[in-house]
Amino acid sequence: MTAYLGMSTKTVQLAGHGGDAVDAYVATPDTQASVPGVVVIHHMPGWDEWNMEVTRRLAHHGIQAICPNLFHRMGDGELPDVVQRYRDAGAINDAEVLGDLQAAVDHLLASPVSNGKIGVIGFCSGGRIAYMAAAKLDVQAAVDCWGAGVTVPPGDITDFRPEAVIDMTEQIRCPVLGVFGNDDQNPSPEQVDAIEAELNKHGKSYEFLRYDGAGHGFWGWQRPGYRQEQAVDSWAKVFAFYEKHLGPAAQAD
Repeated sequence: MTAYLGMSTKTVQLAGHGGDAVDAYVATPDTQASVPGVVVIHHMPGWDEWNMEVTRRLAHHGIQAICPNLFHRMGDGELPDVVQRYRDAGAINDAEVLGDLQAAVDHLLASPVSNGKIGVIGFCSGGRIAYMAAAKLDVQAAVDCWGAGVTVPPGDITDFRPEAVIDMTEQIRCPVLGVFGNDDQNPSPEQVDAIEAELNKHGKSYEFLRYDGAGHGFWGWQRPGYRQEQAVDSWAKVFAFYEKHLGPAAQAD
C-alpha cells in the first residue's frame, strides 16, 4: 500500500514591506528531514482556495510552501470585493510586493525543516511577479506559469511599476522554468518568444514548456480551461525542476 506524506497547515502573519501585517498560508510536510521551501504567488483572482490547494500540493510532495496574501493592502471584505478594488487600482506596488515576498522567504528560511534553498512559483499576474523575484530576491529557482505583463509597452510604466519586468532579465540570478499554453493571448506566443529571446541574450539558465491545446490558467481544475494532460505533464516537470535546483524533497516512510 502506498504511503503518503502527512502535513500540517496554518495561517501566519508576516511583517511585510514597511512592517505591514501580511496573512500567509503555510503547509509543512511531516518530516524530520531538511527540505526546500517554495513561495506561492497567487493569481489576479486573489488569495483563494485554488492557491491554498497548490500550497498543500507542494507540501504533499515534501516541500514546505507559503502563500502570502499580496492583496492585503486592498482592505478587508469578501474576496470578489477585494479583487475588484485591486482591478480599480490597476496594480499593486512592486516594491511593496517584493518586501512582502522577502518576509515569506525569511519565514521559510527560519523553519526548522529548511534546507536553506528557496524557490518561487507564480500564476498569471503572479507569474510576472515570480519573474521579477528571480531578478530581485535571493532565491534559487523560479517558475513562471503563464505570467502576464512581463513584456509591457512603454506607456504602461507607472509609479507602482516603474520598470518593465523584461528589463530586469539581466539581473536574474537563478534558473527559470516557464509554463505556457500556446492558445493563450496574455501572454501570447509572440510575447513568450520575446521573453525567451531576452533570456538567451543575457545567457540565463531557463527552460520553457509550451503546450498546444492549452490556454491561460490550464492548471485550474475549477475552470473550463483546465487541460488534464498538459497539467499533469507540467506539474511533474515543475517538481523535477525544484529537485534539481533546490534539493530533494521529503519522502513518505
